[in-house]
Amino acid sequence: MRALVVLAALASVAEAAPGRVVGTVKVTEADGKPASSVDVIIYIVGFKDPAGTRPAAPVKVEQKGRKFVPDLVAITVGDKVVFPNVDSFLHNVFSQSGTRKFDLGSFKKGESKEKEFPSPGVVDVYCNIHPEMAATILVLPNRKHTRTGPDGTFVLDGVPPGEWTLFAYTRRAAKPVSAKVKVHADGDTEIELALQRGAEQPHLNKYGEKYRKEGPGTYR
Repeated sequence: MRALVVLAALASVAEAAPGRVVGTVKVTEADGKPASSVDVIIYIVGFKDPAGTRPAAPVKVEQKGRKFVPDLVAITVGDKVVFPNVDSFLHNVFSQSGTRKFDLGSFKKGESKEKEFPSPGVVDVYCNIHPEMAATILVLPNRKHTRTGPDGTFVLDGVPPGEWTLFAYTRRAAKPVSAKVKVHADGDTEIELALQRGAEQPHLNKYGEKYRKEGPGTYR
């Protein structure tokens, strides 16, 4: 199981004007060439959200065209993800990740199922009918996370002052990259990170077996 790196001792954050972390993430393929159209999540750990922070609205991950859309999302501990099926055929969403194992069963077009994620970690999600479908849910300890833009730049607002660990994560990377950051009140902390990704890794079906073809585009 790939565990999400989270600091064991979460610091209590004093009332202070927050700062920002701004930077760039460069992503290359295994051959060293620049990657294009890469979705990267930036997150920071070491502190909790303020007491009384309300859960966010459920994040939507559609099953569309035999793909999960989007195939990478970040949520906070206690949040929910909803999985609507917009295809004209059945899907069976499941995960065998230690952070959150689940099996939503088969459901048809127009139906939607929801799952809550109570623990931090990396959750790999698949379809038991279509082996080409894969997605990743990052369940994070606080709401200080964002995505990079098309040019690889990002701005992470509202970060409490202190010394924290910043991570950059993309699917198909062996692991996230990290760096220590020192955030100052009302100031910007600048950083550059680099990620390398490889091929999509093969996976087993929900029974722990290899997929076997049962018909055109249908596996079990």
